[in-house]
Formats: sequence, structure tokens, C-alpha cells
Amino acid sequence: MQAIEIIHPGPPDVLQLTQRPIPQPGVGEVLIKVAAAGVNRPDVFQRQGHYAPPPGASDLPGLEVAGTLVEGDLAGDNPFGLKRGDPVCALLAGGGYAEYAVAPLAQCLPVPDGLSLVEAAALPENYFTVWSNVFDRGLLGRGEGGAHETLLVQGGSSGIGVTAIQLAHAFGHRVFATAGNAEKCAACEKLGAELTVNYREQDFVAAVKQATGGRGVDVILDMVAGDYIPRELDALAEGGRLVFIATLGGSKASIDAATIMRRRLTLTGSTLRARPIAFKGALARQLHDKVWPLLEAGKLRPVIHQVFPAAEAAQAHVLMESSAHIGKLVLQW
Repeated sequence: MQAIEIIHPGPPDVLQLTQRPIPQPGVGEVLIKVAAAGVNRPDVFQRQGHYAPPPGASDLPGLEVAGTLVEGDLAGDNPFGLKRGDPVCALLAGGGYAEYAVAPLAQCLPVPDGLSLVEAAALPENYFTVWSNVFDRGLLGRGEGGAHETLLVQGGSSGIGVTAIQLAHAFGHRVFATAGNAEKCAACEKLGAELTVNYREQDFVAAVKQATGGRGVDVILDMVAGDYIPRELDALAEGGRLVFIATLGGSKASIDAATIMRRRLTLTGSTLRARPIAFKGALARQLHDKVWPLLEAGKLRPVIHQVFPAAEAAQAHVLMESSAHIGKLVLQW
């Protein structure tokens, strides 16, 4: 098969088209003929040498794919009754930048009715991440603020951001976001954000406090961290939750523990790639139950900025690093 490998850590041009043997599925795994693969920020970190795949995972980048289920162990945990020939999308620990990929069956989902394989390739990484962090860890709608809690999404025009905005809005929550220019702000609001703050020109703390009558927001989904953290604590409502999923602005900050205690704030976060298959399988079942019907009804839609031929993965990474995109980047075979 053809695959895109990282010949050594470095800039985007270290991504090279190569030939690899087709991987063989093991117990509880299936082989997927890949039609398309999502491009994600962790792929960039891996290419740079900063995010090694977990033990046993493919060294090829790529955390999500969509395609046709070819073969494998279908007798195990198969809650959606998947069979050979079915169109599927899957969350991977690696190996997505290839014409064939192996995935745990528990992490495979049927392609939602009405979506193409290219669109389906943009789903797994973002939806697994957002559901796990906003609704499970962040407890949106189940905290002190009650059923109608509010969400602030940092980086609202990213793949994660557009997913979080749409999903929270679809469940009836007020959503706020930050973005870096007027075009991105407008895109976030079109997707359901009530207010999007241009972080280059405005103070997001003041903006969300004004929009909430001084109360603040209940949950913040943060990909920045660093010096954003003290400001985010100020932007939270009492009993609010700050959820980290990346540290693009740095991993360290100085915080006031007394403020956290007095205002009953929670700081949490997670990474997904190295979590057990059973955990990811449970997320897949929740998504199929709660989110897939919304996708099939057209109430949610993957936002794809550009589709690249797989051989142009390096150009996709250049665009990813520029942060000029809105939504997802996808590779197509």
C-alpha cells in the first residue's frame, strides 16, 4: 500500500510518500480501506518529534479515517453490527495516513447517513475529544449552573472548536468563542456561537462577563493554557470548570488556589490517544446514541476547509501550522 511516513523529525517536507505492507488486524481489530483521513494538530507534533505514538501503535501519523471495512474480527465488541463492506469511520492511535489502516472494532462507527466518506473522516478525533472533555469531564449542563450552562471555546475556528460550538449549541447551550480575525469570528457565529471575541483586539474575560450579566461562563474548553489560565479562572462562573486539551500557549501558569477554593472551581483535562480501547469504545457508543442522530438529521455538519490529495500531506501540514484554516483539513486517497 501507499502511505505517508515521517522520515525524521522536522518541517512538513519530512512527510514522504512510501510503500508499506498492508497491516494485518489482530484480535478485536479490523482492516479499513481508507478513503480519507483527517489532519490534526497532534499529527504536526508527531512530525516535529514532540508526540510519539503509544507503545504498539503504528509509527505513521493519522488519528482518524473513513473508508470501507475490509476484514477482521467482527465477533467481539461490535455494538453497531458492522460487517465487511460497510462504510465506517474510526478513531486510531496512529496509522491513518495510509491506503489501509487497522483499528479496534470498538472504535469504529458507521458513517452517518447523508455524509460522504470525506466528511466522515473529519468526525472521530474531534467528536470523541469534544464529547469526552466538554460533556463528560466538563459536565456541561450538569454542574452548579443547571441544565442551561454556558460554554466558552478557545480557538473556535479550529477543527475542535467548530465541533464544540455546534455540539453545545445543538444541545441548547449558550456558546461563546474566541478567534483571531473577523472572518473566523463570523464563521463561529454562523455555527452557533452567540458571541465570538477577536482575541487580538478584545479582552475575552470582559466580553463574556458582559454577555452573562457579570456571572461568567460555566465551562471553558481550552487549547491554549499558559498565561490564559489566570484570565480563564476570572472568566468562570462560581462552580465553573476549566478543561484543558492542549497547551499551545505553554504548560505552566501561576494560579491563586484561594480563588479556586472560594469560587469552587475545577481544573481538569485529558488526552485521548493513549487511553484504553474500552474507554474509547464507551465514547463511541455515547456518540452513536447521542450525536449520530443529530448528524443524520443535518443539525450538525463537519466543517471542512480543504481536501488535499494524500500525497500532498506536507502542504496540509503547512496550512495547519499557519492556522489560516477554518475547520478541518482532510487527506483523500
